[in-house]
Amino acid sequence: MSDERGQVAGLEGLAFGMLLFVVGLLIVANAWGVIDAKMAAGAAAREAARTYVKAPAGTDALALGIQAGQDTLASLGRHDPAQRVELISGSFTRCAAATFRVRVPVPLIRLPWLGSHGTGFTAVATHTEIVDPYRSGLVGDPTLKGAARCG
Repeated sequence: MSDERGQVAGLEGLAFGMLLFVVGLLIVANAWGVIDAKMAAGAAAREAARTYVKAPAGTDALALGIQAGQDTLASLGRHDPAQRVELISGSFTRCAAATFRVRVPVPLIRLPWLGSHGTGFTAVATHTEIVDPYRSGLVGDPTLKGAARCG
């Protein structure tokens, strides 16, 4: 004759363990999403600043820089319309330091094939580049030497 004596929390323990495993897995996946968003924002800010300071004279350097940042985000699989690439300081003149900031929203959870769910926070990265003092076609005195050129 079989009875249930000695059966203590067998099935409930297994279900609780699976629940903890799933929640832990989602936390790790979200942490990776944050790291991925921060790296994507950093790469986009870097490309935007580099493209801006190396733009040909007589072109719209700002538009080229912003487009380069957006293209970098798109190449990394980031297509959220809420992400922003912006010039926060600087100008397109010799020796000017141009700083770009990129904001990439991070959802609470992002699952493959299902997309993003929930409102999380924003990963932000900035990058600064200096416009080459020896460039031709830009504002500034190209005849100055050494530190006087950018000082």
